[in-house]
Amino acid sequence: MNYELFMGEALAEAQLAMDDGGPPHAAVAVVDEAMVARARDRVRETGDPTAHAVMGAIREAARRLGREKLADVTIFTTVEPCAMCVGAMLQAGVETLVFAAPDEVNGAAGGAVQLAQHPGLRRRLRLVTGIRRDEVEELRGRALARAEAARPADG
Repeated sequence: MNYELFMGEALAEAQLAMDDGGPPHAAVAVVDEAMVARARDRVRETGDPTAHAVMGAIREAARRLGREKLADVTIFTTVEPCAMCVGAMLQAGVETLVFAAPDEVNGAAGGAVQLAQHPGLRRRLRLVTGIRRDEVEELRGRALARAEAARPADG
């Protein structure tokens, strides 16, 4: 699997999300070296609290593949997914999760909690981390600076 290439696709989608004023959270779904879905965080845009990038990639992959079980799918995402997204991957039977940057506040693949490989669950995700992390961290830094600049000054 070409981790660098597919994380690059997630990064490109994250940049588009940022260009549209959203957070740089994006994901792609890959089967047999072919990208079958791409998505970005659309929570603000839709008002749907479940419209995370990983959820969008799972939904689109299932739709395109015509099945609910995604055992041969690898999800690439810029930021470690939350518990909801990890739970959805586990329910769909996703095999592998690849993420660039950890999320110590909301991450459910070891950042804040470990749901992806929890010993009490029947399924576990294979994890690959740190792919193109510096690029994702730089993008996240620019997004944070933009958000801080947009905040009204205290006065």
